[in-house]
Amino acid sequence: MKSCHYAYLWLSLCCIAAPAWAQTPEELHAGLPVVAGWTVSPDIEVFNRDNLYERINGAAPLFFENNFEEMTSMVYTQGEEYITIQAYRHATPEDAFGMYASERSSDMAFYPGIGGEAQGDEYGLFFFAGNLYVKMSASSEGEEVTRAFTEIAAGLAGTIDANAAYPSLFDAFPADGLIAHTQAYISQNYIGHEFLKPAYVTNYTRNGLSFQAFVIDGKTPDAARQILRDYFQFTGQPSDFTPGNLLIEDRYNGNIPVVWHGGRYIVGAFNENAADFPEEIYAFLNLYIIEM
Repeated sequence: MKSCHYAYLWLSLCCIAAPAWAQTPEELHAGLPVVAGWTVSPDIEVFNRDNLYERINGAAPLFFENNFEEMTSMVYTQGEEYITIQAYRHATPEDAFGMYASERSSDMAFYPGIGGEAQGDEYGLFFFAGNLYVKMSASSEGEEVTRAFTEIAAGLAGTIDANAAYPSLFDAFPADGLIAHTQAYISQNYIGHEFLKPAYVTNYTRNGLSFQAFVIDGKTPDAARQILRDYFQFTGQPSDFTPGNLLIEDRYNGNIPVVWHGGRYIVGAFNENAADFPEEIYAFLNLYIIEM
C-alpha cells in the first residue's frame, strides 16, 4: 500500500495546471471547419464581462462564477438557415469544464469523441475543450443540421485542444458506484460555504445510499488546514483537530464526513437530504488517498 505522503506527492505532480488556452476571436474564426453546404459568415461578435448580459441576459452571473473572460460569437449560414457558435473563454480549463457541467442535462444525448465531453439535441450541441465552453444552436432541426453540428464541433474542438478531457483529478475518484456524467467542478461556495473552494464533485450510489463525493483542493497543506479550521469555527466545533478521519457537524447540510491527511486535498461526502453516513464511508473516502 502506498503511503499517504507518496500518494499526495503523486497527485500534486499529476495535477499541475495545464496552460490556459487563449485563442483570440480571430484564431477561433479561422479554426472553424469547412462544412459542405454551409458558409462561414465573416462577421465576429465579441462580448466581455461588461456586456455579456446583452447577449445572454440573466445567465451571465453563472458564467462569472466560473471565471468567464470573453465570448466570441460566430455564424454559419445556409440560405435562410443559420447555426450560431458561442465560444466562452474562461480563466482555466477547469472553469470551462465547470461551466459545461453546470449546464449538462440528462435530457440530451452525448456525442463521443468531441472535446472533453459533448452533448446536445435537435437544436443545439455543447462541449468543452481547453479553456473554452462552446455552445452551438440552430434556427431549425433535422438530419442536415445534426450532421453540420457534429462536423463543426469535432473540427473546432480539435483546433482548440485535441486532447481535451475531464480535469485529471477525477482519475482518482473510485469507480465503484460512480454515476456517469455527474462529475462537476465548483469554483466557489460549495454547499453554500464561501471557504469551500474549489470542489471537484461526483455523484455516487453505494449500498442503497446516494451521495456526492467531493475533493477540495486547498492548493497547499496550510491552506487546506485553514479551510478546515474555518469550517469547524462555523460549526462551533473545536478547531484543534489532527489529520485523519473527521466529522463536521454542519447545521445546514447535515454531518459531513471528511478525510484529511495533512496535504493539500480534503476528501469528503455530502448527502443533500442530510442523512447520516454509516461508519464505512471513511473506508470509501480513504480509497481516494490510496488511489491518488
